[in-house]
Amino acid sequence: MEKVVVAYSGGLDTSYCVKYLIHEKELEVHTILVNTGGFSDEELIQTEKRAYELGSSSHVNKTILNEFYQKAIKYLIFGNVLKNNTYPLSVSAERIFQAIEVINYAKKVGAKYIAHGSTGAGNDQIRFDVIFQTLAPEIEIITPIRDLKLSRQEEVEFLKKHEVHYSWEKAQYSINKGIWGTSVGGKETLTSKKALPEDAYPSQLKKETEETITLNFEKGELIGLDGIKDEPVKNIQKLEELASAFAIGRDIHVGDTIIGIKGRVGFEAAAPLVIIKAHHLLEKHVLTKWQQYWKEQLANWYGMLLHEGNYLDPVMRNIEVFLDDSQKSVTGDVIVKLKPYHFTLEGIESEFDMMKSDFGQYGEMNNSWTSDDAKGFIKIYGNANKIYHNVNPSES
Repeated sequence: MEKVVVAYSGGLDTSYCVKYLIHEKELEVHTILVNTGGFSDEELIQTEKRAYELGSSSHVNKTILNEFYQKAIKYLIFGNVLKNNTYPLSVSAERIFQAIEVINYAKKVGAKYIAHGSTGAGNDQIRFDVIFQTLAPEIEIITPIRDLKLSRQEEVEFLKKHEVHYSWEKAQYSINKGIWGTSVGGKETLTSKKALPEDAYPSQLKKETEETITLNFEKGELIGLDGIKDEPVKNIQKLEELASAFAIGRDIHVGDTIIGIKGRVGFEAAAPLVIIKAHHLLEKHVLTKWQQYWKEQLANWYGMLLHEGNYLDPVMRNIEVFLDDSQKSVTGDVIVKLKPYHFTLEGIESEFDMMKSDFGQYGEMNNSWTSDDAKGFIKIYGNANKIYHNVNPSES
């Protein structure tokens, strides 16, 4: 019997894939769950158990948190990457690395096919398929939900037919959780005006007071919280637990999909949004104007290319070199106040803070130039405009 590897999450779509491939395609199914921070140890055990109950011949849980951080999250922080100034690439970034692990497993078990549960109307199908086709062009891709144009209700009914009970209430929302945030899709996000209901978000409001926390950065990386140092991955997890209790980081992202249609998805990303905003504030103090300008241009491209599945393009490695180099002086502390549903940045402390220079204080006094120096500079600074409007008086 020929083998197929399913990129498995334990959710409705991938559960359908397993049953469909066994009963309709008569294939030997092997499943792999690539954990990017969305599963606890207990959830991984239960997901593996469910995979075998569905009929998987073998199952592997592969946790890649540190690799995901080093190869993607770190650069998303360095670049302050927010798609459309909103979305921290919570799901789109992790799909690339999940696809790579699926390929590795498929080669290990000698699979002729790879399957995933993407529809034909989203971005994930492209992210998965581009990686699969690039790294293993000899392995065929099977996508039952895309090919059959199935609704979630049809998936539920098929599973019921094969005595797999899946809650229709649970199936109404598609939730993808990882260390860099959780996406939430449902009937509301298919419209342009409806908000997700409170109970659609996995994290609920638990704290209604205010709390101040200090984020400690070293060369752009989050190396501690309130002076207690730890690995960046663990600090992200700690901050997520703390900030999500305030229901911080909820929003709805609207963007252009890779295939050209508009898409809308809800998400919660407490730690990512706090970290990116805190990191950005620190950079405003320690980087020059032109460092910030060019970093913003390149980081925007980096985020777009990653979002659209182009992680393997060598230009990404080129941009990463720039982002790494830009973080040499991004060291210091950022004070953040957490509040119900939002947060504020109080300020920073850093030995590289250029506001502490002896040259002058904005709007107050200058120590390194005279008033005549300022007047002369302003006169020369305006020369280009003066020349243009002298030659083109009708436009003045």
